[in-house]
Amino acid sequence: MKREINSAGFAPVKIILLVSSLGWMPTLLLANQPFITDDPEPTDYQHWKADFFTAGDAAGSTYNLTGPAVEVDYGVLPNTQISLNLGMAATTGGGNATAAGLGDTGVSVKYRFVQESNGWPQLAFFPGVTLPTGDANRNLGNGRATYHLPLWAQKSFGAWTVDAGGGVFLNSAPDAKNYPYGGLLFQRAWSEQLSLGGELVAQGSDANGDHGYAALNFGGSYFFNEHFCLQASAGHSVIGDEHLLWYLGVHWEW
Repeated sequence: MKREINSAGFAPVKIILLVSSLGWMPTLLLANQPFITDDPEPTDYQHWKADFFTAGDAAGSTYNLTGPAVEVDYGVLPNTQISLNLGMAATTGGGNATAAGLGDTGVSVKYRFVQESNGWPQLAFFPGVTLPTGDANRNLGNGRATYHLPLWAQKSFGAWTVDAGGGVFLNSAPDAKNYPYGGLLFQRAWSEQLSLGGELVAQGSDANGDHGYAALNFGGSYFFNEHFCLQASAGHSVIGDEHLLWYLGVHWEW
């Protein structure tokens, strides 16, 4: 993660995570750790980023866990990032037996086609596919490939960074539905070590009998040095179906 000191002496935090890290769960997709709203900033050309994390979603009487999991990003071309996400999954409640094992695997490409300027935000397209490597019969995977097609924007204002955007999630699994999703995230760098933020995220109905939801989520990152940081967030739905969300991970780049 590249940190640049702005005129106010703060370092904006941009942390990139593959959108499909919770792709098998009936919830919004994690991105831009530790937040759900993604950003358009790709990994620098010929550089790597890795995120080691766990994340959870308590959806009514069902509890879903992703982790331990890893997300790896590589700047394959200028303004272009490829990403791979894989890890373990677990689920319990909802009248189903507790299960744990390999989860679904995500692959995506982020392409930034507009650079940020005084008048324009930076923009990127971040399409991806989640492959059904988890056992759907044990509720550890979706059972079929899913696809996400989002557009993300970012604009910085001194110590503040604003990300916004969204897209559509395509899921052909039995009883599943395609749905729109989006988010608005505000982050502030309080020092070179600490950044805090909050977001409003929402998604449409993703299954028969589901109503969709909107949630508030808050979190931050603490940098031990320019290459390594600790990240955490937690949030809860405020409209629609009940979801309690959390994320904990470490980020490393080189």
